[in-house]
Amino acid sequence: MKLLRPLTIAALLATALVPAAQAHNAWLLPSSTVLSKAQWITVDAAVANDLFFFNHNALNLDNLTVTAPDGSKVAPENLAKGKLRSVFDLNLTQAGTYRVAVVNAGIMASFKLKGEPKRWRGSAEAFAREIPAEAEELNVNEMAGRNETFVTVGKPSALAPIGKGLELVPVTHPNDLVNGEAATFQMLLDGKPAAGLEVTVTKGATRYRNQLGEMKLKTGADGKFSVTFPEAGMYWLDAELKDSKTSVKAAKERRVTYAATLEVLPQ
Repeated sequence: MKLLRPLTIAALLATALVPAAQAHNAWLLPSSTVLSKAQWITVDAAVANDLFFFNHNALNLDNLTVTAPDGSKVAPENLAKGKLRSVFDLNLTQAGTYRVAVVNAGIMASFKLKGEPKRWRGSAEAFAREIPAEAEELNVNEMAGRNETFVTVGKPSALAPIGKGLELVPVTHPNDLVNGEAATFQMLLDGKPAAGLEVTVTKGATRYRNQLGEMKLKTGADGKFSVTFPEAGMYWLDAELKDSKTSVKAAKERRVTYAATLEVLPQ
């Protein structure tokens, strides 16, 4: 059974699925998002008080997945985890768009066993067989989160929907963003339009200004929304919702999060 200490469970919650309302945000930061030819890039990954500034914790990369334009998986190289950030390199050899994502999903539970507090995390499949039948005061939370960025070599290629959890589906390609021009995206939840979802877009370098300057947007009935980026630079897009579509009966609520790092180039 995967029993965890209270401090461990708190750290996992902070790094895996960080809600937009909290000061600590989790993000991936690629060294480049648009490349003219095949080459290497470096990606930083952190959980921090300020966007794209390392001042809290390294992001856990256990569930890192890099998908090439042809749908194959790319193995990251030179992975390292420090106190304030994680880092890895990618050798991008194919033309088209890569999806770099950290995807977290699972169940977290707290309970008492013979009067002693316990913490557990794992998959929905493992929940039924690993939680003791005699567990008391069982409290169960289900979470699913996707944190990603996109990198294109040469001409951008289409990004197929995942169909699971909360995700961004491009109408405007995420590697074809220019300041002053409207970009349109669609948010899906389990493959269907996420209507009425609040999406927040924030320019990076928040450490160097007094106001966050967040743009609060809302999706339409078709899950689509548009945003005009006022300046060139790196931006962080995030959204969160809660529903009752849980994988285990003991969990009354599912929390779903999405975050993406986008680069906006000057005209």
